Amino acid sequence: QVQLVESGGGLVQAGGSLRLSCAVSGRTFGSYTMGWFRQAPGKEREFVAARTWSGGRTYYANSVKGRFTISRDNAKNTVYLQMNSLQPEDTAVYYCAAGRDCSGLGCYVRRTYDYWGQGTQVTASS
Repeated sequence: QVQLVESGGGLVQAGGSLRLSCAVSGRTFGSYTMGWFRQAPGKEREFVAARTWSGGRTYYANSVKGRFTISRDNAKNTVYLQMNSLQPEDTAVYYCAAGRDCSGLGCYVRRTYDYWGQGTQVTASS
C-alpha cells in the first residue's frame, strides 16, 4: 500500500509563493510517476503538473506553465510543487498522486494515477 501526505498549503496574497510537499511511503517511490492535481469549489479536479520516474520528463497545465515547478527527491521519497506568482484562480485543494509510468497526454489524466493524498488547501487572496 502506498500512502501520500501533502503539506505546505496556506493563505498568501496574490503574487506570493508557496511550496507544497508530498511525502510518499510504502512501495518503491522511484518507480512512480508523481503528479499534482487541484480542485476548486464546484469544479472538476484538474491536472497541474507531473514528473515521470523514467527520464524525469515534466508536464504542466498551460495555466501554471512558467509559474509552477515540480521536482522530486528520490532519496527523501518526496515530491514538491513550487508555486510562484500565485493568483486567486489558483485557489483550490491540491492533491498529490502517484501512478504508473506515462508519457504525453497519458500523464495528464486521472486514470494514470492509482494513489492519492488527502489534499492541502491553497488560497491566494486578491
